[in-house]
Amino acid sequence: MNILRVGDSAWAAVTKSSAFVFGLEAAGEDSRVVQWYWGPRLPDEALAEVVRQAPRRIHSGFHDPRDVDELLPVEGGRRWGVPSLQVTYEGGVRSVELAFAEAVVADSEIELVLRDPLGLRVGLHVRVASEVVERWVSLTNEGEHAVRLGRVDSGSWVIPERAGYRYTGVAGAWAQETQVHRAELAVGETTFTSRTGTTSHRANPWIMIDAGDATEELGEVWSVALAWSGSWRLTAQRRPEGDVAVTAGFGHDGPTWLLAPGESLHTPPVLGLRTSGGYGAASRAWHDYARRHVLPTPFEERPVLYNSWEATWFDVHEEGQIELARRAADLGVELFVVDDGWFGGRVDDRRGLGDWWPNPDRFPRGLSKLFDAVRELGMRAGLWVEPEMVNPDSDLYREHPDWVLHYPGRRRDTLRHQLVLNYGRADVREWAIGWLSGLVSEYGLDYFKWDMNRSFTQAGWPEAGERADLLWIEHTRGVYAVLDTLRERHPDLRIESCSGGGGRVDFGILRRTDEVWTSDNTDARDRQAIQEGYSYLYPAGAMSAWVTDSPNPHTRREVPLAYRFHVAMAGALGIGGDLTRWSAEELAQARSLVAAYKAVRPVIQHGRLHRLAGDPGVTASAVQYSHEDRVVVLAYNPFALAKRPPRRVRLAGLDPSALYESAEGERWHGQTLMSHGLELPTWFITGPDYRSEMVVLRRVSG
Repeated sequence: MNILRVGDSAWAAVTKSSAFVFGLEAAGEDSRVVQWYWGPRLPDEALAEVVRQAPRRIHSGFHDPRDVDELLPVEGGRRWGVPSLQVTYEGGVRSVELAFAEAVVADSEIELVLRDPLGLRVGLHVRVASEVVERWVSLTNEGEHAVRLGRVDSGSWVIPERAGYRYTGVAGAWAQETQVHRAELAVGETTFTSRTGTTSHRANPWIMIDAGDATEELGEVWSVALAWSGSWRLTAQRRPEGDVAVTAGFGHDGPTWLLAPGESLHTPPVLGLRTSGGYGAASRAWHDYARRHVLPTPFEERPVLYNSWEATWFDVHEEGQIELARRAADLGVELFVVDDGWFGGRVDDRRGLGDWWPNPDRFPRGLSKLFDAVRELGMRAGLWVEPEMVNPDSDLYREHPDWVLHYPGRRRDTLRHQLVLNYGRADVREWAIGWLSGLVSEYGLDYFKWDMNRSFTQAGWPEAGERADLLWIEHTRGVYAVLDTLRERHPDLRIESCSGGGGRVDFGILRRTDEVWTSDNTDARDRQAIQEGYSYLYPAGAMSAWVTDSPNPHTRREVPLAYRFHVAMAGALGIGGDLTRWSAEELAQARSLVAAYKAVRPVIQHGRLHRLAGDPGVTASAVQYSHEDRVVVLAYNPFALAKRPPRRVRLAGLDPSALYESAEGERWHGQTLMSHGLELPTWFITGPDYRSEMVVLRRVSG
């Protein structure tokens, strides 16, 4: 049982190592569902003690902080903190007054039902999945009048009392995604958000909080993450009196959603995880959760792919693609993906988007000859698509100008010369499923790279009337529905999520895709920091990472081929350079590195991750993967020895009494490798900038 009853109106969601205790606290006029405990797993009989000994709030005078420990603080009554739920009833009534009705319990899930006399039913759902507690909210209008919803978060989490609080999160921009930020949590409200219509490049919907004493491998860490791929909002509030809570949900300030009598709305899951082994243990628990409960194909080995974009840009032709395919196959590539420029009148980014048929001038026989050649070379076939966008200069837009986000009488601003199609509309979804499924069937496609290159502007839905703001939910749900239908119709199809780089990376999209593109920035040094931030929540096997040309087309930085490969090997390896310009020596080295990656691919893609040392891309650093009896260490040193890096890397998570053997036959005890460390030539031998290596160890005893 993952949901235990621990009192008359109290329950505990228990995992192997943690417990989350919650229940009903009667308090005067209304009843509150509160969190009593979130910490290490206690004996079952001791969980009730937490409820009996829980301190009650002091309700006197002007000091009445009644909302901070609620699972869903509402706007109403004596509450002045961040509301997780805002409702406006008939007549402009904005005060929500919920009363507990019942608890519906299953093995690993519980719904606590609350009702407002004005007709709103609220279900607070709690479920256990591995070490993660999943929560969400269901709302049903059981009244006679429509209600308008403002903020509708999936739940609020109380962080246990500590002497101090520090947060960790990621922020950035295009080509600088998922940069790790860590600082003291300020008194007041700290909000991370996206108002773009996607997860966004600027932030990612998660936060980790500790007492200021956690390290990579030591200390308690509490995490909250939202599984949603549209606009979102996460607020950590630290009260002056010391309380800390985190609330998260979809949407953002401004839009409101109408709920008619009889209608329901379900929020996306907000996820909570508590660990005691520092940030590293938190990351490994999140990776385990993703593999066991999120990713559709978690234990497949992701193929080494080649993508033609940075080799050709928009200059895409049948013979040129076939020549790239020949060269890619010679390197050991297993999946060949044709990127932008293959369809309609798409010779640049100003036209053709939305006209999803092969360009007759570039592919006079369609794509059959190209993909037949790809398969004859022993590779699978994939295509880049951008189903949510349209160029005004396209047949689709000329036929359906009403399909895009727009307001009557307002201009339609373009970004990258394109507009956003409204996936809240059933006809748009039907159109998308039709041509996407048709391409898979006609060409036997194995892979889509699904891109989404611009944020929402003029986000109107005129046909929806007063329900138009539902666009902010229904577009994302529409995208989910199309992806779900594609996978149902074509179970062998694999999909990569891309959004102008890393603009759509979250547990919501990962439930429907096999890989995510973390950034358009393929510069190896920049990628190290991006990939580190990604690794805090998401597993290496779902991270698409490419080796591209030097100088890099985005940064003009020159980096050796081995360093570029070793950085990309930290995830699902891909190649995106212009292979027609690589020298014979580079091609031979690439062939050897691809083979080396394939030999350890299960370890990297499915293994336990340890971020070992250093500031990736800035100082000497290393990352370790352990799986079954093998250990892989990828080590980097972007600068020469004068920068004085450490000379030994201490490994982690090994069996201290076991023996581990290198490819050269050297042996060490696990405890030696963890305490004394492993000497790395990359870290201590004098040499040029950008040195890297891969060390492979095998457990041979113990």
